Amino acid sequence: MGAYILRRLLLIIPTLLGIMVINFTLVQFVPGGPIEQILAQMEGQGDVFESISGGGAETFDNAANDDGYIGARGLPQEFIEELEREFGSDYPPLLRFLYMMWRYIRFYFGESFFRSISVVDLVIEKMPVSITLGLWSTLIAYLVSIPLGIRKAIRDGSRFDTWTSALIIVAYAIPGFLFAIMLLVLFAGGSYLQWFPLRGLTSENFDELSAAGKVVDYLWHITLPVLASSIAGFATLTLLTKNSFLDEIKKQYVVTAKAKGLKESSVLYGHVFRNAMLIVIAGFPAAFVSIFFTGAFIIEIVFSLDVLGLLCCEAVLNRDYPVVFGTLFIFSLMGLSV
Repeated sequence: MGAYILRRLLLIIPTLLGIMVINFTLVQFVPGGPIEQILAQMEGQGDVFESISGGGAETFDNAANDDGYIGARGLPQEFIEELEREFGSDYPPLLRFLYMMWRYIRFYFGESFFRSISVVDLVIEKMPVSITLGLWSTLIAYLVSIPLGIRKAIRDGSRFDTWTSALIIVAYAIPGFLFAIMLLVLFAGGSYLQWFPLRGLTSENFDELSAAGKVVDYLWHITLPVLASSIAGFATLTLLTKNSFLDEIKKQYVVTAKAKGLKESSVLYGHVFRNAMLIVIAGFPAAFVSIFFTGAFIIEIVFSLDVLGLLCCEAVLNRDYPVVFGTLFIFSLMGLSV
């Protein structure tokens, strides 16, 4: 056991290094870094990506005719060099990468280029909502999938097993964001019912509510996002539970227990359940991390939730590299550790 844990820990190092190397290398070929973003805005081209695609040409031409406009006079080379020193782009890529990794292994992730706040503080600020979504989605998936998987194992091959398998496979095939939109249309004031709020995690008067009112308001807002986030996890977990129970039911100790006259419920929940649940429960951390970090980004956009997925997306679009690589390092390390 100790040797296995040691191997897992040692494998984290090259895997994490490979993830950082690949992403850092790709970034070197992506146009529109943070300096280009600032220069494009100061020269009147709005966003650097508009200038690359030609969308900012008209704005730039109009602004150039204004004698008081800084872009018409050109930006001083000293200012550009100062920006390069500030963002660290005056060093070769290899030195920048080594310096970045040296800071990261000491868990110093720097500050955001554009928000004047540390990367760690940004992550901590967004993490409660992401943990809420991940934890509730994982718990609901387990609470539904385990009883359903046990029932399917007991009635393997029956009509119930066939129909439930079809339903969960169809649910698994539906993209989470599409299911989220469907929930909004049906239950959040779309074309049908208005049972749940359209966006956000709390109401505007949340601070004025009583303790019980805050709990109810929170659950009211979180219902649809949690359902949309957990729907895809039902299929895998249900089938895993069913197959695990089927494997245990066919073992010799179960046959012996039944031959001794034990009730089926006693055999199932007194012996089979404990053994069959080992593989299911062991996957809980990985399932939580998976829902926590990966599959909820578009769902978060649909429900207007200010969480980690949205933070990472905005950092990539804005070329806020400390946030991009800092969150990548943190999340990759957590994902590889479970």
